[in-house]
Amino acid sequence: MSKIEISCKVNNNDVTLKVDHEKHLLDILREDLNLTGTKEGCEIGECGACTVVMNGKAVCSCLILAGQVDGKKILTVEGLEQKKIGQLLQKNFIEEGAVQCGFCTPGMLMSAYALLYNKQNPTEEEIKKSISGNLCRCTGYIPIINAIKTTVRDLKGNKVINNDEI
Repeated sequence: MSKIEISCKVNNNDVTLKVDHEKHLLDILREDLNLTGTKEGCEIGECGACTVVMNGKAVCSCLILAGQVDGKKILTVEGLEQKKIGQLLQKNFIEEGAVQCGFCTPGMLMSAYALLYNKQNPTEEEIKKSISGNLCRCTGYIPIINAIKTTVRDLKGNKVINNDEI
């Protein structure tokens, strides 16, 4: 096993670790940093359960190797409570019934956060596209879409995104 040192920011905390070069971000988060909100689903980037935000973009952490993390800013579901957009999304997911079994919820929240961080007033089609890489077996997606649309309405005219750093 070849170890490499990585330094990054996770949920606004500076992190330096020595990890196996073949280790994935998902495993670093769960095993090394004890951030277990990010879920392991398919391990091939198909289900979206492991979605995190890296440098402003939603990514499947099961596909990101340790070396790709060095120097990056990573936001996990545990860090959402520090962000106004994240707080609104979490509240609206609950109020709209977008949380059922909960397995997909962290990944859905992170995909929605990345969308709203980058585009304050997305269309319904853009919302659907942003969560298209996240599978849900319980909700039928309508409550999830409604929760994101409610968050968009809550953000209208609010400059929170410009101040909501990753």
